[in-house]
Amino acid sequence: MKQKLMGLNGDEAAAYAIMQVNPDVVAAYPITPQTIIVEKYSEYVADGLVDSEFVTVESEHSALSCCVGAAATGARAYTATASAGLALMWEICYVASGMRLPIIMSVANRALSGPLNIHNDHSDAMGARDSGWIQIYCENSQEVYDAHLTAWRIAEHLNVLLPIMVCFDGFTISHTMQNVNVIDDELVKNFVGKRFYPKVSGYFGETEYRLDPACAITMGAMDLQDYYFEHKAQQVDGMNAALKVIPEVEKELSLVTGRDYGLIQPYMMDDAEVAIIGLGSSMGTTRYVVDKLRAEGNKVGLIKIRSFRPFPAEAIFEAVGDCSVLGVIEKTLSFGAYCGPLCEDVKSLFYDTDKKPVIGAYVHGLGGRDTNPEMISEIYQSLLKAKTRGNVEHILNYVGLRE
Repeated sequence: MKQKLMGLNGDEAAAYAIMQVNPDVVAAYPITPQTIIVEKYSEYVADGLVDSEFVTVESEHSALSCCVGAAATGARAYTATASAGLALMWEICYVASGMRLPIIMSVANRALSGPLNIHNDHSDAMGARDSGWIQIYCENSQEVYDAHLTAWRIAEHLNVLLPIMVCFDGFTISHTMQNVNVIDDELVKNFVGKRFYPKVSGYFGETEYRLDPACAITMGAMDLQDYYFEHKAQQVDGMNAALKVIPEVEKELSLVTGRDYGLIQPYMMDDAEVAIIGLGSSMGTTRYVVDKLRAEGNKVGLIKIRSFRPFPAEAIFEAVGDCSVLGVIEKTLSFGAYCGPLCEDVKSLFYDTDKKPVIGAYVHGLGGRDTNPEMISEIYQSLLKAKTRGNVEHILNYVGLRE
């Protein structure tokens, strides 16, 4: 299919995709580095390019609450946030997922205070990893655009019905202009399609799962010992279903765009002896280093994780293959824990298997500190040494930290 090449930063790519989807309600509250998204969308509203109800609210808590109310009536709802904004939404994040509302939210990942920092790491979204939201991490602006198209189909799938955070690195991606290929508005409209609703039994008989005065149901009611456990288990079922739905939906979009992402993206893993696992923009730098080290005769590879929640355990296990040493890089700390959240998940994956690769954790890029190719190369060198020794020198390592 013919596509139009545009120069867009990550925020603009998100806004452009959402403009093409034209959701019913967009709840807007600014916070750096996502502000460009809602500013740009307000321009689309003013120019008459969309007919979304654009609601300017007084806080991020209100923004997500607005989306919950809209989505509960059956409307398509969207918002965007970052850092302390996501933290302020905390309570409502659980409400949205618990009510099985397929809200889409852009998260331009930013460090959490204190001390105050407006630049990138993943502490905001990683803190929300168990709030019941699907989390998709993007490497570049092109992926941001594509993910904001597929997210609606994934979230609204009747076997999933969960909200989605589309995560991308603040400033590194949100404010950096890149080439982005976009598809025609009509193609987007046809791809996203109309929203469907599961059937439930209401007071007046069978009805759709949405608030409708013509056939009243209760949503978000008190849920104590009698049913709460079962409803949480149903959310787990939705997450598990997403492991199948995500690649199916993305494969369908790839027939139009030629770009297929999947749950993970392995690179040079067929004969890799050591590999890095990570997510976000730093995986582009890592891929560059892999090419360089391969040219020097080193059997190195990488696995980029796109879907952190649900965690693609089976796909990672298969991609690792016979690789014997793994380095997990992540832009967050888990205070008091053995290692970071991504590394904990990777280690847990191999605990009950016969395959036991050596695994080291590498924290990098906190607060927006640059992770350059030399740093990634140093990680690979330490992994190659670990292969020779049969163990990592330190379980938890800090990359680029001044002594």
